[in-house]
Amino acid sequence: MTFSIHTRKETIQAMQQEELDLLIIGGGITGAGVALQAAASGVKTGLIEMQDFAEGTSSRSTKLVHGGIRYLKNFDVEVVADTVTERAVIQSVAPHIPKPDPMLLPIYDDEGPTTYTMFSVKIAMDLYDKLANVTGTSFENYVIDPEEVLKREPYLKKEGLQGAGVYLDFRNNDARLVIENIKQAADDGGYMVSKMKAVGFLYEDQKIVGVKARDLLTGETIEIRAKLVINTSGPWVDKVRNLNFTRAVVPKMRPTKGVHLVVDRNKLPVPQPTYFDTGKHDGRMVFAIPRENKTYFGTTDTDYNGDFEDPKVTQEDVDYLLDVINHRYPEAKLTLNDIEASWAGLRPLLMGNAGSDYNGGDNGSISEKSFDEVIEVVTRYRAETASRDEVEHVLNHLENSRSEKELSPSQVSRGSSLEREEDGLITLSGGKITDYRKMAAGAMKLIQQLLKDEYNQEIEVIDSKHYPVSGGHFDPAKVDEHVEMLTKQGVSAGLPEEEARYIADFYGSNAQEIFKRAQEEPFPGLSAAESGRLRYALEAELSLTPADYLMRRTNHILFERDTLDNLKQPVVDAMAEYLAWDEAEKQRQQHELDAVIAESDLSELKAGMN
Repeated sequence: MTFSIHTRKETIQAMQQEELDLLIIGGGITGAGVALQAAASGVKTGLIEMQDFAEGTSSRSTKLVHGGIRYLKNFDVEVVADTVTERAVIQSVAPHIPKPDPMLLPIYDDEGPTTYTMFSVKIAMDLYDKLANVTGTSFENYVIDPEEVLKREPYLKKEGLQGAGVYLDFRNNDARLVIENIKQAADDGGYMVSKMKAVGFLYEDQKIVGVKARDLLTGETIEIRAKLVINTSGPWVDKVRNLNFTRAVVPKMRPTKGVHLVVDRNKLPVPQPTYFDTGKHDGRMVFAIPRENKTYFGTTDTDYNGDFEDPKVTQEDVDYLLDVINHRYPEAKLTLNDIEASWAGLRPLLMGNAGSDYNGGDNGSISEKSFDEVIEVVTRYRAETASRDEVEHVLNHLENSRSEKELSPSQVSRGSSLEREEDGLITLSGGKITDYRKMAAGAMKLIQQLLKDEYNQEIEVIDSKHYPVSGGHFDPAKVDEHVEMLTKQGVSAGLPEEEARYIADFYGSNAQEIFKRAQEEPFPGLSAAESGRLRYALEAELSLTPADYLMRRTNHILFERDTLDNLKQPVVDAMAEYLAWDEAEKQRQQHELDAVIAESDLSELKAGMN
């Protein structure tokens, strides 16, 4: 498949000449999920994204496909059941992206109130395993004593350590999950365009019938007509809604900012993902996660009112996370200068729904009576003498629990909203990465009904639980065997085994495309493997800037900082040739890349310390 700067021009021409069935505004994970399902269902689909795909929010998560165990601290069985079910679906349709990686949850008792005790964490994990359907498998939870915890993670604080729970979670590559959905939608006939910003709506009889959009590469403003328009722009949802100046818009979003920091693993050896109380008595928890010879940790969770396009890591963010990490890992003694990379992202939380993706939200306190009832019914559930209905009955009648326990009819998953406004604009907002497919499936039911009722157009929606994304076209039960088979193909193509295995694991069934391109003449200054990956990004993944490639198509900026300086100039040179930049444009792109790297490096904060 070709999905490049060249097909982009053809796609834009087609979008102007045809009336689409559906136009999607926003190319993060939510829009990408809708695009895949719509295009695969035969809906004439277009998607526009003002930045790169996933650039705004969906490449800035904690990079896990959570099982939601954090919600069990509030005994929120429903959200955990939904989350673990969806996680299994994502792993089946994108088996090359989410990878099982058991999480360590150390328990301390020396600092006042904590999220879990050894007793409560075991109850929570047993319930979690039943909901995740992993009881009796190699992924079943277990507890370990303090000695075993410290054998695994000797840098962890020893004082007050009671032991730890170990339970199943999945690491994720958030930006790759987005681009693989986008590529599959394009392969199925969808029109996917990045660097295209919605600037207004087209109307007939006060109803939206399309969008005015500005091509940020050429400056040209175009009109795209569509029967239905859906707004999936994440934190920008209200900004898009406000493009209709004829009506008042009640804000929907309350975005919060999350920050993550990356250090070399020798500075903070963390053999497996770890999740712990901050120790600040603030009711929050933090992750420390190993990845590609690095360790990253986060997240903060603060309300945000700044620039949505480029949220910044502040000194306050850094101080908070370093304080937490150095408290839990006292021998690490990390400082600002140890940070190799960073990212800040916004979570598209809905107003009136306090459930943070990371901390379960403010569910309020429950009475002693309700607490005892929960412990009793959950214990019976573990022993298989109580049904899930009995558990849910107790949970839905807690004293002093949050008022919004019941899902409203418009919610297609916890913390998300699907609405159609008077002008016809459909808005799908909120949610989290783990819920993206379910959110899109809910939107597709509405789209199917509207096309039938208003246009007499019948469509048959695909079963998205069994429809793989690009790169996921292999048996999800045989990931290791598939990687091994592809690795051999990469070696046969002339690549070192380590590089072939990395590509096989990273790209799934698309790895063969990289191996083909790796046999072409390498770009000056790049290895055969890197040349193959860059050619693939340019020809099949619509990479339009060096940051697109180095930040979101690969992990070079975030997790391979030590080799980045030798790589960036050859990448700029190769892209300049392929994309036909003149010298002025090449210099501009170089400057923008340097700015992205400097921001990730926290260069400004570091300069202020010296």
